[in-house]
Amino acid sequence: MTAQTPRLEIRNLTRRFEGKTVVNDVSLSILPGNVTCLLGPSGCGKSTTLRMIAGVDMQDSGTIHVDGRLICDTITRVPPERRSIGLMFQDFALFPHLSVGDNVAFGLKGPKAAQRERVMQLLGRVGLGGYVDNWPHELSGGEQQRVALARALAPRPRVMLMDEPFSGLDNRLRDGIRDETLALLKEEGTSVLLVTHEPEEAMRMADEIALMRDGRIVQRGAPYNIYNAPVDKAAVAFFSDINVLEGVVQGALVDTPFGQFLAPGHADGARVEIVFRPQHVSIDFDRSGRGPLPTPLQGTPARGVVERARFMGSESLVEFRMDHDAQVLRATVPNVFLPRVGTPMWLSVRRNRCFVFPAG
Repeated sequence: MTAQTPRLEIRNLTRRFEGKTVVNDVSLSILPGNVTCLLGPSGCGKSTTLRMIAGVDMQDSGTIHVDGRLICDTITRVPPERRSIGLMFQDFALFPHLSVGDNVAFGLKGPKAAQRERVMQLLGRVGLGGYVDNWPHELSGGEQQRVALARALAPRPRVMLMDEPFSGLDNRLRDGIRDETLALLKEEGTSVLLVTHEPEEAMRMADEIALMRDGRIVQRGAPYNIYNAPVDKAAVAFFSDINVLEGVVQGALVDTPFGQFLAPGHADGARVEIVFRPQHVSIDFDRSGRGPLPTPLQGTPARGVVERARFMGSESLVEFRMDHDAQVLRATVPNVFLPRVGTPMWLSVRRNRCFVFPAG
């Protein structure tokens, strides 16, 4: 095994149920110590992919490799307990009849003294060293999650599979426990494949995101690249609210009420959608029917009237009914900005923060 050999590699995994393809030709690899997130809406095939890797479900085609060793294809199948793969579910799945210490020790083998040392080491690292003799029902949700993590890490798996592991936690606890979990996994050098439908969680935890839709991976990359270079409109919309302008390409340009947009690579006469996020809309006040002058970065401003304004905690969301076509566009503003309904204002769109995709 070389330094660049993936810790986990899956090639062309496919799974069908009753004639429906749930996972369709999925391939990805994870290097040692890295975190990859399978991100996508419910029902897109994320959990089924995890179940095949763990060995609790069998693929119809494709292969699974750990440290370059084949562990499963349609002929060879290493049993789940011999794959050196840990698995964490969203419900923690602790054994109610076992103490915290016995839960953590469940997958361990060897001398009892060595098992006890490993249990106390992990419980200490998750801040539960004094809970070894407690029962799971005596713990809070966050404490149960830490026990589940310690149990999954106890046998020193090469790969950790995590299926929505934080979804059952209170929002106030979630960020802290996610960070603690990630730090511990990194310390152990464990490669992680995390399944979630929450973009914020993926951005917070992952070294790489694999965006999944309808059983396929449609885009892979670092969180920054996935967010700032999305493959299509649906990829933009998965991470945030969006605004959409429609237009027709003429000479690699699209005319809109906000001025012209570049549309390289699109044929003349093609209908396109210009997609941009609310945080990339600039707002200016109306000056007796006039707005700010056009600029190369912001283009031509267009006027609308405030239809609704809401304070969201760290920012304000303002919806505008545009004069030119009555379309509703959204803009976000840091802190508190709550103009009255009916107030006319001018909107501009940052050219370098727009995406142009084929219409439809």
